[in-house]
Amino acid sequence: MLEVNDLRSGYGGIPVLMGLSFRVADGEFVGILGHNGMGKTTMLKTLIGLIPTTAGRISVDSEDISSLPPHERVRRGISYVPQGRGILPSLSVMENLQFAAAALGLNVDHVAQVVDEIPRLRPLLGRPGGALSGGEQQLLALARALVQKPKIILLDEPTEGIQPSIIDEIADQLSALRQSRALTLLLVEQNVDFIRALSDRILLIQKGSITNELQPEALTDAAAMGDF
Repeated sequence: MLEVNDLRSGYGGIPVLMGLSFRVADGEFVGILGHNGMGKTTMLKTLIGLIPTTAGRISVDSEDISSLPPHERVRRGISYVPQGRGILPSLSVMENLQFAAAALGLNVDHVAQVVDEIPRLRPLLGRPGGALSGGEQQLLALARALVQKPKIILLDEPTEGIQPSIIDEIADQLSALRQSRALTLLLVEQNVDFIRALSDRILLIQKGSITNELQPEALTDAAAMGDF
């Protein structure tokens, strides 16, 4: 599904990603774990095209997308849910979803299917996005991504600032979507329990490179040893 080879990027000539390589298979949930400043968010922004690639290759279904602008990458099946959610706070929940569809020229009728998949949003459809709780905003951000009919979702720190009960609900929602949509997920997260519960395998990132791969059951030991 997604293949990244020797990926390099950064900000204003300052390198951040230093030859990062990995693969995500169709239908796989892969977690990315690392300390702040190690390149996790930079990686996601480079994959979606918000930060230009300086070297290396990004492929989706064997197609090189490294030089495509963000909207073309979305058309190729990548959706990005940024840290901080990235919703439009002055628009209603329904308007947020319709805008996401219209931006790609997609039929807004698809919005109804997404609402059926995330029923927590149904009673909130007329409410402004900015009036939602942090957990509700995260579910809205996920729904906006789903409206784009993605093959793979890039999800950045979805549990940040969210109460534990909603974190469990988000985990359950992602697991259900995996079954119903055969969803593929690349998850950047620092909540150990959340990333362990969802991931098939976990990649550790340090100084812009993947340094290790762990099975979820090994994550507690790695944390105790200070591997991330």
